[in-house]
Amino acid sequence: MKFYIATDHAGLELKDYTVELLKEKGHEVMDLGPFSKERVDYPYYALKVCKAVLEDTGSHGILICGSGIGMSMAANRHSGIRAALCHDAYTATVARGHNDANVLCLGERVIGEGVCESILDAWVDGSFEGGRHTARVEKIEKIY
Repeated sequence: MKFYIATDHAGLELKDYTVELLKEKGHEVMDLGPFSKERVDYPYYALKVCKAVLEDTGSHGILICGSGIGMSMAANRHSGIRAALCHDAYTATVARGHNDANVLCLGERVIGEGVCESILDAWVDGSFEGGRHTARVEKIEKIY
C-alpha cells in the first residue's frame, strides 16, 4: 500500500514512528514533512497530502497533529477526500469498511505508539465493504 504522510509540529514524533513502522511492514511511504519541530500550520500539510492522494489513485494519506481534529477538518474540505479521525482499531476498521476513507487522521497527544500500530494494522487490513454503504459514500461525493 502507498501512503502520503504529513504532520504539523505537534505530531512529528508520531509521524516519524509511523513512517518507520509502515516501511518495516513493506509499505511505500512518501513523507511530505515537516522535518523539524519548528512551528508550522497544519492546513498547508493537509493540502499537500490531499493533493497527492487525489492525484495518485489507490494511495492513502495519513495526517497527524496534536489532536487529529485540525487535520481532519482541513482534509475534509477537499472534494474527493474522506478523512477519518481514528482513536482505535475499531474506528479505523469502520472508517475503511463503511466510509471508504482515504485519509487517516491521528492525534499524537491522544494515542501512543501501541495504539497507533493497531490503528495502522486495522487500516491496512480493512477494505470498503460496498453494499449499503456505497450509496452513502456516493451522496457525500455528490453533495460536496
